[in-house]
Amino acid sequence: MQTEYISAFDVVIGVLWRFWPVWVALILVMGASFTYKKRLGLYGQLFDSGVGIAGVFICLFWLFTAIFASTISPFDPLAQVSVMKDTLPGAVEPASKLVYYFGGDKLARDVFSRMVYGSQIVLIIAPAATGFALMVGITLGLPAGYYGGKIDTLLSFLANLVLAFPVILLFYLLVTPGIMDTPIPYAMAGLFFLFPIIFFCVLFWTRYKNRPDRLYILLSITLVLGGWIYAGLVFDKDPLHIVHIDPNQLNIFVAVVFASSPGVFRIVRGLTMDIKTRDYVAAAQTRGESPWYIMLWEILPNARGPLIVDACLRIGYTTILLGTLGYFGLGLAPESPDWGTAIKDASRLLRSFIHPALPPTIALMSFVLGLNLLADSLREQSMKD
Repeated sequence: MQTEYISAFDVVIGVLWRFWPVWVALILVMGASFTYKKRLGLYGQLFDSGVGIAGVFICLFWLFTAIFASTISPFDPLAQVSVMKDTLPGAVEPASKLVYYFGGDKLARDVFSRMVYGSQIVLIIAPAATGFALMVGITLGLPAGYYGGKIDTLLSFLANLVLAFPVILLFYLLVTPGIMDTPIPYAMAGLFFLFPIIFFCVLFWTRYKNRPDRLYILLSITLVLGGWIYAGLVFDKDPLHIVHIDPNQLNIFVAVVFASSPGVFRIVRGLTMDIKTRDYVAAAQTRGESPWYIMLWEILPNARGPLIVDACLRIGYTTILLGTLGYFGLGLAPESPDWGTAIKDASRLLRSFIHPALPPTIALMSFVLGLNLLADSLREQSMKD
């Protein structure tokens, strides 16, 4: 049976129409952001420059794409229709009359749907892993920079030891399939996932220790939510079956946190060593504030600019790294629609069919570009501050 195709113009219009939930969400969010930008602090300041607007637009585009993936995608990303194997963009699926806008891959799956669903994997793993790496780096970097001495020597030695390994080799060792047969990933996850709980408990304790009514409420919320997420991620024992992560995704998650934390640690340590000499820190010490109060409520807020910029760049690096690991067939399952795996699968037939490789490649490139633009704008704003 001969495959039916639509025109290139109809493909463009069809793709734009499939993204209608994203356009609606972007109009609402960007419009509200422009209207109230003076009240939105650092986020509002991003809309004072074209670079910031472009960065926010691209990042929000992929965020809303991940949120509305099931509405945007015409097909299941794993569904196979044999007659659609290696079809060109604009092919019409005979049974449903729906269009393979970007064509079909070698396993007869819709390239467009796989690109859309791939955004979910990237936007879940990269920001979340970066967030945990920030928690680990901040929790260890603050005392190292503030106290110095033996604490700084020990923690700096451990950080430099990890940084001494080539990044790709380190990830290759941590995400190979055989590592999941050992307790190493779960032990590392159990350690790293404690840091956010410890961080917020100390944060609230230092701030509200003289106000037990508020302190006990905040600590209870932290321990309940933290314990719930911890049980789901580390032990897969969430009683509500909401918090769950696949073993291969946990493997990648832990590897990203382990490799990124030393870099965050060194940045936080350096910022702390500089900021602790400021007059407002000396004033807090004169008031008799505890060291952890000074670190969390005097030093950390004044280091937020460089840390936010680093977080944006680090999410971009992590996204590229996820694509690299997917390209080498490490970590995620072979049928995963993540962009790196999609590029790897398509690269084997580039001489015959180039169209399956282009959408995930452009998606990966555009998302990282948006993060870099966002980081550049944030850097400019932090320098002004």
